[in-house]
Amino acid sequence: MSSQIQPQQQSQIISSDIGAVQLFATSPQSLGSRPETYLRNVVDVAQWSEAAGCAGTLVYTDNSIVDPWLVAQAILANTQTLVPLVALQPIYMHPYAAAKMVTSLGYLYGRRVILNMVAGGFKNDLLSLGDQTPHDRRYDRLVEYVKAMQLLLCSALPVTYTGEFYQLTNAVLKPELPAELRPQFFMSGSSEAGLAAAAATDAVAIKYPEPPTKELTGSTPNSHTGVRVGIIARRTAGEAWEVAGERFPFDRKGQITHEMAMRVSDSSWHKRLSTLSKEEVPAGTYWLGPFEVSKSNCPYLVGAYRDVAKDLRRYMRLGHRTFILDIPPSAEELGHIRTVFQQATTLTEYEVEA
Repeated sequence: MSSQIQPQQQSQIISSDIGAVQLFATSPQSLGSRPETYLRNVVDVAQWSEAAGCAGTLVYTDNSIVDPWLVAQAILANTQTLVPLVALQPIYMHPYAAAKMVTSLGYLYGRRVILNMVAGGFKNDLLSLGDQTPHDRRYDRLVEYVKAMQLLLCSALPVTYTGEFYQLTNAVLKPELPAELRPQFFMSGSSEAGLAAAAATDAVAIKYPEPPTKELTGSTPNSHTGVRVGIIARRTAGEAWEVAGERFPFDRKGQITHEMAMRVSDSSWHKRLSTLSKEEVPAGTYWLGPFEVSKSNCPYLVGAYRDVAKDLRRYMRLGHRTFILDIPPSAEELGHIRTVFQQATTLTEYEVEA
């Protein structure tokens, strides 16, 4: 796919007989990047993603990387339709400050953002900021945080909110946010606490999926679901695995980094994927190689277009309608991914199981 494709030449929603599917890319992170090239890389990836028909792009948050709101602003300033999916950790800012960011960006650019609510992280990152809240209690806090933001963003009247973690008294948010720019909320759904929090706030529950043959239904009472997954697909499985091996070669240093990260993480998804990587996974497209050497936080699907499309269709059949991809290395790679999703949404059930 040429990087000269202009935005909006392809639909941001891929239609299928089982519902509309939205794709999100991921923005490069600053850790390991050079300051003189990082911003240009962010803009390039955003423009590739928009041209490929992605609805938005995930922007990470972490103690070790640049502020996601500033990255989101750069994305808005250099695209026409791409929606920043901003990761938001309550420990970093008060819900009023976060709501002020949302409405300020809406005022300046006339564009919306989506918020990816993050409850956890590495233990040392949280401890360094004085946060010792247990895993499930962080989701209780996250529910309050989202509800406080939703009240602020959806009301023209002063807001009073009394919770266990947050309180507002006659808080007025200015400038007001137009209804069409109100943000959607995403939330990790890889734990029971995360799924419950997503249901309580009407958020889209996002999972780090297991192989599609092991994955359980993704539906929640009042929210659709999605998965975070990388994709490498080519005309043949051999070509795809060759690309995968070149992009993510075995790295002993990365393996050690992964093992160390496991010791300081209490994330349910991190633990489950690490356990899964030690189990015997049936031959297919599902691959945890990049995760095992700390080159990616998500599993990958690798193979021929049709084989990857079948597994994507299986995820869709389980209720997943949002797919958050890994950081794209090129505009051409997004073209291969687009081809796979177009095939996945046109497969019949007989073709999937054939």
